[in-house]
Formats: sequence, C-alpha cells, structure tokens
Amino acid sequence: MNIQTSLQSVLIVGVIHLGIVAQVNAQEWTLTPQSYVGFEVKSMGFSTVKGKFEQVQSSMSFDSAAPQNASARFVMQVNSLSLSKPSLKNMILGEDLFYAEKYPTATFNSHEFLALGNYQYKIKGDLTLRGITRPVILDASLEANPFDPQLMNVEATTMVKRSDFGMKKAFGGIGEKVNIEVSGQWQRK
Repeated sequence: MNIQTSLQSVLIVGVIHLGIVAQVNAQEWTLTPQSYVGFEVKSMGFSTVKGKFEQVQSSMSFDSAAPQNASARFVMQVNSLSLSKPSLKNMILGEDLFYAEKYPTATFNSHEFLALGNYQYKIKGDLTLRGITRPVILDASLEANPFDPQLMNVEATTMVKRSDFGMKKAFGGIGEKVNIEVSGQWQRK
C-alpha cells in the first residue's frame, strides 16, 4: 500500500466517522402541544382569517453543528382545523378548498436545511395539500430556549398560492395568497 492509498483510506474512514458522529449528535424533537401550525389568508380583501391545525404529528432530527443532516416532517389532520371565523369552516373544509373528506391530511417533508447564521435557516421541502405536492421554502428561526435545554424555540413561515394546490380561485372572497406559519417550541424526545 502506498502513501496516497493510505491517506485516501484515512480520509474515507474520517468522513464515515464524521457522518456517524453527526447522526449520533442529532437530537430527535417533536412540537409541543401549545405550538401553532396554521395559516392566515385575507378574506374579502380586508379582514384576515386564521386557521390552526389542532392535531399535528411532527418530528425533527436536528443538530445545530450539522444542520445539513437535519430533517423535519409534519402531518396535519385537516378536520382538526379551528378558525378565527368559525362560520367559514364548512366552506374552507369543503370540496372547493381543502376537500377534507377526500384529503384528510396535509403534509410537509423537508429535503434540506440551509444555515444562514444567527439561528436562521432556509428549510426546503415539499408541501402536499389535496394530493398535490409542491416545493416550498420555510424561512425559519431555530434557537435553544435559554430557560430549558429540552426546548428549542421555532418560528417558520412561507407563502403559497391556493390555486397551486387545486383550490378554486376567487372563491367566497378568500384570498389567493396564504401565509403558512409554525411558531412555538420543539421539545426533545
């Protein structure tokens, strides 16, 4: 074995070791029940309707020292949606918008965490609504809670167009652009 082959072997073993260490140091997290996963959309062009998914299954694998190995997943039960304007619930869950009877869940699966510094991240992933999957980017802040090491504060937002997910355009005065938000805390499993 020559010196170059020996160095290559050492480098390969080192890279494999770093990958294993990164996976070992990654912590598993789930959102606290008090966290908000929902959206807001303009209604009639001037008032805002807010919706919160009350039943969300969430998981995140994250190590701030190796964010490139992180992953996150959300599964929202569409029928668990509570609204700031309850009178709109049947319309929003109906066939023209969420179509909850046919599509009972909405999902987000991340592909990539990009660290921007100062606890800021771009989280690239796929959002699936009504059986239609589109790429989205969450602008996120993930920061250790200063009072409890078992918690991590989270704020994440993105904007989507309803029609990109097969929802009826210009329906009932509900706006086309929807702001999606996650805020609260991840808790270490």
